[in-house]
Amino acid sequence: MKPRGRKSKNPNIAPVEPAPDTGPAAVPGQFLNRELSWLEFNRRVLNEALDDRTPLLERLRFLGIFTSNLDEFFMKRVGGLKRQVAVGILRKSIDGMSPARQLAAIRSRVIPMLTELSDVYLKHIKPALAEQNILLSQWEELSEPERAVANEHFRSRVFPVLTPLAVDPGHPFPFISNLSTSLGVTLAHPGEDEQLFARIKIPKTLPQWIRIDAPGGSGRLLYVSLMDMVRDNLDSLFPNMTVLQVMPFRITRNADVERDEEDAEDLLEMIEQEIRRRRFEKIVRLEHGPNPDPWMLEYLVDALEITETDVYEMQGELDYRDLDPVADNRIPALRYEPWTPQVPPAMSDPESDLFGLIRKNDLLFHHPFEDFSSSVVRFIRAATEDPKVLAIKMTLYRTADDSPVIRSLIRAAEEGKQVVCLVELKARFDEERNIFVAQLMEKAGIHVVYGLVGLKSHAKIALVIREESDALRCYAHIGTGNYNDQTARVYTDLSLFTTRPEITAELVEFFNFLTGRSLKREYKKLLVAPINMKARFLEMIGREIANRKAGKPAHLIAKMNSLEDDGICRALCLASQAGVGVDLIVRGFCCLAPGIPGLSENIRVISVVGRFLEHSRIFYFRNGAADPVDGEFYIGSADWMYRNMLGRVEIVAAIEPRALREKCWEILSILWNDRRQAWDLKPDGTYVQRRPAGPEPDPGAHQRLMALTRQRCAKA
Repeated sequence: MKPRGRKSKNPNIAPVEPAPDTGPAAVPGQFLNRELSWLEFNRRVLNEALDDRTPLLERLRFLGIFTSNLDEFFMKRVGGLKRQVAVGILRKSIDGMSPARQLAAIRSRVIPMLTELSDVYLKHIKPALAEQNILLSQWEELSEPERAVANEHFRSRVFPVLTPLAVDPGHPFPFISNLSTSLGVTLAHPGEDEQLFARIKIPKTLPQWIRIDAPGGSGRLLYVSLMDMVRDNLDSLFPNMTVLQVMPFRITRNADVERDEEDAEDLLEMIEQEIRRRRFEKIVRLEHGPNPDPWMLEYLVDALEITETDVYEMQGELDYRDLDPVADNRIPALRYEPWTPQVPPAMSDPESDLFGLIRKNDLLFHHPFEDFSSSVVRFIRAATEDPKVLAIKMTLYRTADDSPVIRSLIRAAEEGKQVVCLVELKARFDEERNIFVAQLMEKAGIHVVYGLVGLKSHAKIALVIREESDALRCYAHIGTGNYNDQTARVYTDLSLFTTRPEITAELVEFFNFLTGRSLKREYKKLLVAPINMKARFLEMIGREIANRKAGKPAHLIAKMNSLEDDGICRALCLASQAGVGVDLIVRGFCCLAPGIPGLSENIRVISVVGRFLEHSRIFYFRNGAADPVDGEFYIGSADWMYRNMLGRVEIVAAIEPRALREKCWEILSILWNDRRQAWDLKPDGTYVQRRPAGPEPDPGAHQRLMALTRQRCAKA
């Protein structure tokens, strides 16, 4: 019998919904569509591939990031809209669009973006790679010696893996897995006219681009695609048959699966069943290569039970992530400047007493500029190794394979420490990894909780309880990102370490809320979703309005991934109308239209997209302070979205020491003043990229933060 973690049926999960907004009703243009705004974000990602200021191999990588983002969008958002249409849900979006209308608008936006994607690859990046002797060659472009090497590779390493699947009365149409790439082939028996269909899955277990080392190719990096290799060897897969047409295609399935957690007896079993169901969910997109065979395309549309509006023609590659191994080539001139996260000065001595450092002062680190491993990973490892530590409590939303954090927790449990970990099984697309991690930890004796029914646990917190000479003392880590040492090298996040009793005491209560049946509803220092977070944010926005009316300094800045919550958006508009300056740094989609006279004219929104994924959340309220640094700063795991405010478990905490507030102010200022990676949102939902103010190029926010961090660490 496999071990079972516990799901909490805490009766205290009903959110505290703030009082209805008293602001004016929405006016046309006040709100922007979430889905279309997200597509605009992905267009900004694509622009990093278009921009020749981006190093060439990094431009190639951004094509893959764009593809991956779009895949997830179709699985989650398009899949969800299609399900709404299928069951007759007519609920309109925040900007008044029905699900069917949104689907039509999405398609009209995506098609031009796909044209732009293929154009930049075929007309710019691929030729530029060739100029650098990196050749992504078509089969017909290979010389005879190169083709001989490729054919030998096919016979020895590819042919045995392939399984051509015919379709006829004895062979039903094959199951096609999500995001799998296939070759569709129409065949005929010699001398016969009947067209027959067969499918060959291009296995992702093999490299999708194979480097060919042939005589005379010295100094070149020559690659040929696995797809081309298979296509040119179809005679070995279908001997004595006539190959009529060949078409590459790829399908995307819906991942927006409904779940009923209230009736589930076992949350782990329900998620496992959901993962199995997802494999067979409806197809929401068919991508195919250029110049398709009409008969084959019609055949696939019918067999896959989709419509023509689900079909997208790709002039370039079907999946640009396949080119990541090419982008990984270590050619310094074609890559970003190498960056090694710096060890913060406070952590420079690996033998120092980490708990003593935190007792002395709160610590705040900015990743990946400051090293995650020497701060967060070290904190958990130190708790494991310290004999005075009695207990460790953590939340895990997403983590890395072979995570050092997981290894430390297991070791702590094996050494007799009490370890409690909430593992969120519902983290989208990480469910299988989290199930494996949860079961691994359970076997080691860790108390594993699978989260709260009806809510995702998204908070990023760790609590260490240590026995000291005077009493028990709690040490806390509160972060904006996951406990993932791999993504911490490319995501920007903040980590706060504190032993302030007013914070840690509430975190003890918070863990009792997560794992037990605590009915605590009042948190004075922490902003906790779904309990008090939205109400507290609305109160602070209201306080800025009151300060402005009283003639006191009033200003608010919020940095997040996404902005969508209706109540927050309306409150920000009221602040704007009162004359409060509202500056928003929103990386992804933003549903609030800024700069509308009389409504949001004092609201400015920018998005920063570049080398690192902006993931940190920082919230600033001037609160009447003469010096802006004396205002209030908060960091945490939540965006200003309905799901974060009322549908997830989140934590946001105040940054109190002045030195740490100065650090937050510096981060916000550098991002806001960026003229390389920043884009300004216009009232109509479009974005305009900023340009350098003078003749000199702007290095961009990330480059500035790297230089500042390196300089400070060198001085320490």
